[in-house]
Amino acid sequence: MLICISSKGESMAKDVEAFKGIRVYTGNGLYVGKVDNVALDLPNRRVRGLLLTGTNPNLVEGGRSILVPYRWISAVGDIILLNFFPQKVRGQSGEAEESN
Repeated sequence: MLICISSKGESMAKDVEAFKGIRVYTGNGLYVGKVDNVALDLPNRRVRGLLLTGTNPNLVEGGRSILVPYRWISAVGDIILLNFFPQKVRGQSGEAEESN
């Protein structure tokens, strides 16, 4: 379980846990994956990104788990929409190919 303490000293674990299981889509409606965990930047008290599992093998080589930077997110609700996602994520290092 991830726990982060807010400036008011309250546990934000419930907020972080709320992301788990949410399905993530590109702005074009393509399924990317499902949120498995949240990466936190504790010194700066910010969300670094979302760890996605069960990813779409058409977008992510081998359907591997990936970390999506939080800045790529445009909307959060019943689903998460991304304002950016590479055309294809491939390779062992998670290198991304930009859309042409």
